[in-house]
Amino acid sequence: MTFITSILITQVAPMELHAANRGEKLLGNASSVKRLPDGRVYISGQMQRHVLFSAMDRLNEQDPQKGDTYVANGDGVSTDIAKDLKSDLGGFLVTDKGYSGRRMAPLTATMAVARHSSEVGRDLLVRLKLNPNADSEQKQALATNEFSQRDEMLMSFHLDVGRVGVQREFQYEDEKHIGTHYVKHIDDGEHRRRVRLFLQAAQAMNDYANQARNAISGEPNRVLIVLDNRMSRKAVRYFSPQTTEAERASMLRELETRGARYFLGDDTTEEGLSVEQAYSQALQAIAEGQLYRPQSMNNN
Repeated sequence: MTFITSILITQVAPMELHAANRGEKLLGNASSVKRLPDGRVYISGQMQRHVLFSAMDRLNEQDPQKGDTYVANGDGVSTDIAKDLKSDLGGFLVTDKGYSGRRMAPLTATMAVARHSSEVGRDLLVRLKLNPNADSEQKQALATNEFSQRDEMLMSFHLDVGRVGVQREFQYEDEKHIGTHYVKHIDDGEHRRRVRLFLQAAQAMNDYANQARNAISGEPNRVLIVLDNRMSRKAVRYFSPQTTEAERASMLRELETRGARYFLGDDTTEEGLSVEQAYSQALQAIAEGQLYRPQSMNNN
């Protein structure tokens, strides 16, 4: 029996006139977009996780099977992995509890990086003093905001399927580690639901900071979803502009050789699957497939 051990999603999302992740004010009163040394703009991994969990929160609230689960605010993540999806998938660190207060995140994200050089502009903002004849604490002010004209943002996400809803406990004897045990905090049905939410959230990346008025979307027009039978992130390079067609073909052949399933969607062509079709087929495979869960100490 072949288990789905890990899931990799790598995708490209076009963004126009955006500042999806602002950095420090490097230019006086100018809010700057984050840029790599080569000039390409990027969105931090922290922001990518924020947007992903924000999408997951919305999906979870609409799910009739949510029960008493929730997605904690970023400033108040709990240690209750049975109910708090951010605690479970995103991990936590409680320093006053020692090692038992640390949980490694099954869900990881790369920063989103423009595939090609970015062209950055500046938008002049003016705050007018409404009554110039009266004394007022509100002064007229000028500021500029940077924005990137158009980018193809490459982003990737990875899920360690076996770690979802599971806590590792370590057994020691004479200060030597002699065994590891796994405790399941959710049943198989909830485990499958959380894996599904991960996939759905990656298709619905929208809640970027400071973009309420600009309606910036990180929804992809190209995607590669890999349901893998081992831990691998090699396919994150698939859409990189430095990856050749020969390398892309070799990546797919490698997946086929070891029995992994992949779904390649592209909205920019009528050939093959669309992004929506790729996600739909991957979700169906998740619903029907065998998801890996380690042997545990309990019977959930």
